[in-house]
Amino acid sequence: MSNKTSKRSFVESRHVASMEVSSTLLVLMEAERLRAAGADLVDLGAGEPDFPTPPNVKLAGERAIEENFTRYTATGGTAQLKRAIIEMMERGFGTGYKPSELLVTAGGKQALFNAMAALLNPGDEVLIPAPYWVTFPEIAKFFRAVPIFIDTEQESFLLSAEMVRSSITPRTKLLILNSPNNPSGRIIPPTEFRRIVEIAAENEVMVISDECYLQFAYPPARPFTAGQLPPELRANVMVCGSFSKSYAMTGWRIGFALGREDWIQAMLKVQSHSTSNAASISQRAAEEAAKGQQESLKYMLEEYRKRRDWLIPALNRIPGIECQTPEGAFYAFPNVKRLLNAGVSDSAAFAKLLLDRALVVVTAGSAFGAEGYIRMSYANSLDAIQRGVSRIAEAVEKMNL
Repeated sequence: MSNKTSKRSFVESRHVASMEVSSTLLVLMEAERLRAAGADLVDLGAGEPDFPTPPNVKLAGERAIEENFTRYTATGGTAQLKRAIIEMMERGFGTGYKPSELLVTAGGKQALFNAMAALLNPGDEVLIPAPYWVTFPEIAKFFRAVPIFIDTEQESFLLSAEMVRSSITPRTKLLILNSPNNPSGRIIPPTEFRRIVEIAAENEVMVISDECYLQFAYPPARPFTAGQLPPELRANVMVCGSFSKSYAMTGWRIGFALGREDWIQAMLKVQSHSTSNAASISQRAAEEAAKGQQESLKYMLEEYRKRRDWLIPALNRIPGIECQTPEGAFYAFPNVKRLLNAGVSDSAAFAKLLLDRALVVVTAGSAFGAEGYIRMSYANSLDAIQRGVSRIAEAVEKMNL
């Protein structure tokens, strides 16, 4: 009898093989590698607030530990946190959700994943306006659905109802909206948002509204949530939200979904067999974030506005770069197509050039479905942003334009 043991080689499933590793995660990994090597890096790639979690939120988490609130909770979230989220949305936007229409998740990404898991079948088409957050098409692929991209570049990255209407086919099951948008920072006006949802509803297409950056709208733009739509339209939409950006709680991993009860219950079923409840300690912290003082949110928004107002004109002064002013979120999305004719083949190569020659981290626009652009986060100190732009200007000056 042979003593040899054979190992069958691992082959990932076809639907996982079709997915791409998150390009934003790859940027973070490369930045960490260079930082560990001692590089004087300016990181404008991360989609993460540079502010600390507010003190009152941290204290709530500490109290949860001290009070031994460290066991399982209800899979869909504690009654207290659910009530706090419902009241937060009602106070800010006049919405009127019930606890049965709310699911607490381990981050906003899980809310999106659960929503698509509960809805999609193989072959269903998912409409995704481009540019898009990198995870949208990858989740759709995981469920063997087909991402269909709506190119918005000719309309300055602003989705319209007519674009949606012309993209719907008999196989369209879902439309994903993201306003304020990552990476462009564009905000769909409320009247157009409503028309988009009306067209989706007329064609029996469900809608996911990713509102991760809901609170980050710069005047005169105003935050708008799908939860403000009339009940007959709101029934067609799943709002996916997060505490990560608004309260600088990225590591706490708390998100939520608000929508019709039958969809929420299907998502709860998915969650009960995956993560179960979000972390109990994080839920207590999020409860305080939703109920407590909101000065930190106002401060962050004002600081982001100041950074944006310095950054956009500075980028537009660099030859070969054009950048429109974002209305929300904390990203600039400059057009660098003129620079791609000067020795670099695409936006990924240009991002690599900036990393190698200027030690500045940005993300290639191709990752977001918009070749010829780069995403720059201004969730960093103004000093770091200014140093980064100065380095980019020097690197561009050395290119053969």
